[in-house]
Amino acid sequence: MSYSRKEDSLYQIKYDNVNEINYNGINYSNKSPKELINLFGEVLKKGMHGLCFSLYEDGQKPGDIITEEQVRRRMKIIAPYTKWVRSFSCTEGNEFIPIIAKEYGIKTLVGAWLGDDPEINEKEIEGLIKLSNEGFVDIAAVGNEVMYRKDLTEDELLEFIGRVKKAIPDTIPVSYVDAYYEFTIKPRITEACDLILTNCYPFWEGCNLEYSLGHMKQMYHQALEAGNGKKVIITETGWPSKGESFKDSHPSKENAIKYFINTQLWSQQEDIDIFYFSSFDESWKVGAEGEVGAYWGIWDKNEKLKY
Repeated sequence: MSYSRKEDSLYQIKYDNVNEINYNGINYSNKSPKELINLFGEVLKKGMHGLCFSLYEDGQKPGDIITEEQVRRRMKIIAPYTKWVRSFSCTEGNEFIPIIAKEYGIKTLVGAWLGDDPEINEKEIEGLIKLSNEGFVDIAAVGNEVMYRKDLTEDELLEFIGRVKKAIPDTIPVSYVDAYYEFTIKPRITEACDLILTNCYPFWEGCNLEYSLGHMKQMYHQALEAGNGKKVIITETGWPSKGESFKDSHPSKENAIKYFINTQLWSQQEDIDIFYFSSFDESWKVGAEGEVGAYWGIWDKNEKLKY
């Protein structure tokens, strides 16, 4: 669910011992590996706006039914570090995510996972409506990267968005999640959204870590311009700690730490709402993205902090 690859792109914070974050991020040239890890710990302890919830343990995959106990165990781990949590589906155990998040006082961005199966789509939409009307949803997301995958037509997606808007309290913003450039080229969908929920991945555009923060800022501002005054929330961004390189994007623990720090400090400095991808490594994602897919988490697949 982090997969938003595009071959070619369209187009003095004070923090403890960090003096400045500029367009390209912090200057790490004078920091030892130990200092880098210590800084990661400081930033993580400070807390994030939001975190994408990784549901599946090693050996599990989408389609498996996940228990309430498993969701509760993982929610307890991430709860001290985030104000919001994002879920991607309203079935197969995903419905426990917003319910349990509320027990911890965490706000929720709840997604209905839409694809090319009408029966599944119907269950997802009904699940999102139910959770919203029961008070477990702060932002409702009708679909994730559906236009990017071409699973639905624009008219079909707009019908789902309109249906959810009519069925839930009007105090809950309703939107749709996709790569930043889709909101430029799909103006009818942009108009239908109460908020702009955008996935921004410099990694999947082959961007070197050195320039990744600046590139993400460009993505954000393109979505902001497309939204014409609507609030923009970055619903996914991250950097893998292991796996294959993509063009000039290179996975490593060091690069993942640097990207996380730069992202979080920018979020705090400019009050940008960001949901970091992701909480835990998930082995099933190897099939969709190659080896790199399994290493986007802040915690590893055994639920241990990686850095």
